[in-house]
Amino acid sequence: MNEKSLKELLLKVKNGQMTIEDAIQELKVLPFEDLGYAKIDFHRNIRTGYPEVIFCQGKRIEHIVGIVQKMLQRENNILATRATPEVYEAIKEITNDAEYYELARIVVVKRRELEKTKGIILVATGGTADIPIAEEAAVTAEVLGNTVDRLYDVGVAGIHRLLMNSERLMRARVIIAVAGMEGALASVIGGLVDCPVIAVPTSVGYGSNFNGLSALLTMLNSCASGIGVVNIDNGFGAGYLASMINKIGERGQER
Repeated sequence: MNEKSLKELLLKVKNGQMTIEDAIQELKVLPFEDLGYAKIDFHRNIRTGYPEVIFCQGKRIEHIVGIVQKMLQRENNILATRATPEVYEAIKEITNDAEYYELARIVVVKRRELEKTKGIILVATGGTADIPIAEEAAVTAEVLGNTVDRLYDVGVAGIHRLLMNSERLMRARVIIAVAGMEGALASVIGGLVDCPVIAVPTSVGYGSNFNGLSALLTMLNSCASGIGVVNIDNGFGAGYLASMINKIGERGQER
């Protein structure tokens, strides 16, 4: 149940189209529904503005399908992250609306269009190998209703590639900097722009990068101000956080 359907329910009670008892029955599953293997948080959409997201990694396909089936009844958009092609094929069996973003490893079921923000989230990568994590961030932000600009392969090994795109950097309301190796991209961008920078360390790199730990520590120790860091390879978390920041800015412009 989303905010719109809750208002419709209350209006039916007010107009005598539904009894209080029937309304209570509907509201019983509002906080969450217990499937035994999962408790789906239907109240999250009203509480935070975003429906619950399905993290597929480690889940059995039949459990994912069961969760999706229940969520489809609420007519919300569905975002399933870290999804394999097999997960996508299983979801496609129960809905024709499923779309698979292979690089991002995300399945999206779009049931309603969201108005895109005027503010831009720019997603930048140090290298081409960082694109899968960047796409997870970009697709997440887009599905949550944001305008996204992609700027890939602009790492510090050829810093002129980044500097030649300074106008795009300056237009952004939030920037997501995705980089492996030593993770210096976030610091460079942070020193150039006047907006928040969300740094995403990736596990891309040679042996001594310790599966992304070197990039994580560099980003945490950045001397540039205005940088926040999410966990290694957490493109989804970066896209979600960037959306929240962007939407706050959007509300500020409306006042």
